[in-house]
Amino acid sequence: MKSTHAVFAAAASAAISVGLAVSLSPGVASDTRPTALEALGAQLFVDPDLSWNRTQSCATCHDPDRGFIDPRDNAAGGAVSLGDDGLSLGSRNTPTVTYATFTPPFHKGANGDYFGGQFRDGRASDLEEQAGQPLLNPVEMGMPDEAHVVARLKGKAETAAAFRATFGDDIFEDEKRSFAALEKALAAFERGLAVSPFDSKYDRSLRGEYKMTDQEELGRVLFFSNQFTNCHLCHKSSATGGSASETFTNSSFNNIGVPANPALATAEDHGLGARESALGGGHDGQFRTPGLRNVAITGPYMHNGVFKDLRTVILFYDKYNSKSVRRQVNPETGRPWDASDIPADIARKELEFGPGLDDRRIDALVAFLKTLTDRRYEQLLDK
Repeated sequence: MKSTHAVFAAAASAAISVGLAVSLSPGVASDTRPTALEALGAQLFVDPDLSWNRTQSCATCHDPDRGFIDPRDNAAGGAVSLGDDGLSLGSRNTPTVTYATFTPPFHKGANGDYFGGQFRDGRASDLEEQAGQPLLNPVEMGMPDEAHVVARLKGKAETAAAFRATFGDDIFEDEKRSFAALEKALAAFERGLAVSPFDSKYDRSLRGEYKMTDQEELGRVLFFSNQFTNCHLCHKSSATGGSASETFTNSSFNNIGVPANPALATAEDHGLGARESALGGGHDGQFRTPGLRNVAITGPYMHNGVFKDLRTVILFYDKYNSKSVRRQVNPETGRPWDASDIPADIARKELEFGPGLDDRRIDALVAFLKTLTDRRYEQLLDK
């Protein structure tokens, strides 16, 4: 028993060393602790031995100190991630892991539209299904198969002991069961308070612990407005919105006309539309609406990382409604906004909504979105 406790203590220590310690919010019991399964998941999350060349862990592309995104500036300007081989680049921007646990399983809604699922195209139903895929992806962690992953697990005495303590002495007798246990542990960590603490200024304001500035409050009102913006149509998880558990997405899929990223040497990305044979037509260029918690520190933005600044994203949406010539220019390039390379199914009904926004309202929306930043990341704002 003593050795088992030592294993879990080591896992917790490894987690803390990379900034994964639970940040308890006011009102959360002080004796809340990560479970043994979460601690094992935290240990696995930072283990580079789970990649073929032993150079990359989950935390490499989901850095806990940077909002669980990939902060590396590679040949694509940070838009996508560099693989374990030091050469391969992904085709999509790496999303944050924070609050991913609240994304529902991939499903078809009553209105015929699709919702949920992990990855930007929803192809993994839940966190368990998602967790193992990067390990076996040749342009990510590059492991050739599940057997090689399990061999790495068994080859480390501490890790193997933790698996046996958590899942039973016979856990390594079946490779598929072993790999599923790894996925379960990683998912347990990603469901923990360390990843989704709900302790931003927005959350604290709901508890009466923080007073929004006038600019932040204006942004909040605009965000949830039915008159000035359409943000809430997709970036609100409940009918009422504004609750303590709000993740700022309804997990729907939409084509919003994002232009191609010239820094990526990839073919057209059809998103959900690439699964047309199974899902039927009408989904070309659609990607799942991301949650907005920590959005101010998790750029670059869009599925292809084409925009670097959060204000640019809001201006991109505003171009659909503003009649101003100035609003038809991408401030990051100084040129007119590039057209989408997947124009067929753009959600114009949702995008072409109402009046354009002046600079004061644009800035207010940015200010409000910054209040969605977890407490531990607030020092990263405006850096």
